[in-house]
Amino acid sequence: MEQNNESSSLSEVQHVILVLSGKGGVGKSTITAELALALRHAGKKVGILDVDLCGPSIPRMLNMDRANVHQCDSGWVPVYADAEKSLALMSIGFLLDDPDEAVVWRGPKKTAMIGQFVSDVAWGKLDVLLVDTPPGTSDEHLAILENLKKHKKVDGAVLVTTPQAVSTGDVRREATFCKKTGVRILGIVENMSGFVCPHCSECSNIFSKGGGEELAKLIGSPFLGSVPLDPQLSASVEQGKDFLQSFPDSATFSSISSMTKTLLSSLQTP
Repeated sequence: MEQNNESSSLSEVQHVILVLSGKGGVGKSTITAELALALRHAGKKVGILDVDLCGPSIPRMLNMDRANVHQCDSGWVPVYADAEKSLALMSIGFLLDDPDEAVVWRGPKKTAMIGQFVSDVAWGKLDVLLVDTPPGTSDEHLAILENLKKHKKVDGAVLVTTPQAVSTGDVRREATFCKKTGVRILGIVENMSGFVCPHCSECSNIFSKGGGEELAKLIGSPFLGSVPLDPQLSASVEQGKDFLQSFPDSATFSSISSMTKTLLSSLQTP
């Protein structure tokens, strides 16, 4: 299908990256938020399209949950995290009258909302747009891809897993989804890879370790790195604070920064 870039709200977006996971509870939205913050710290203009319609958690993670969405001639204006407009966000969470309201929608309504999110948000100039998706490989994922491809080339996907075999098995199915739909896998992130003690900073493997790296080798995709279960990161996400700004000397900071550099390099390689 031809891309209608001239009139698209994505016409000034340089790169589009999907963040996927085969199951819930692996910290996909946390990884999306931290990648966005790391890209911003690297001097990039970043957007997050939160299409996890039933669990829109990113507004809270970025301390933007009380924001209101406005409209302009080009469509919805995303919510900006800073005065420089270097981090933009659009989420279903902004459109709910009550943040505790459940989104109880059938497939066609979800598909229509995804279509609006993709075509009717006035992003302006962005270096990277991260798309935080729901868990799984459902109709919503197909709707996201079909609508994106009408307007913009999707650069690829980042797959998020935890170390356990039950998680990597689900993510393997996500990799199959990417292959069937022609989405390049930019890399795999192993989240919750060990636990960082808040007192001595020692990392203990309370679950297991290495599942994400083994999966990357198995499917022939890059391994972006591991992110431990870090209480400081968890607290920052809960409080809507910038972990990378608050804890620049932590091992978790180094891991996220390294992942981001690798991801940026891969975007330059066709």
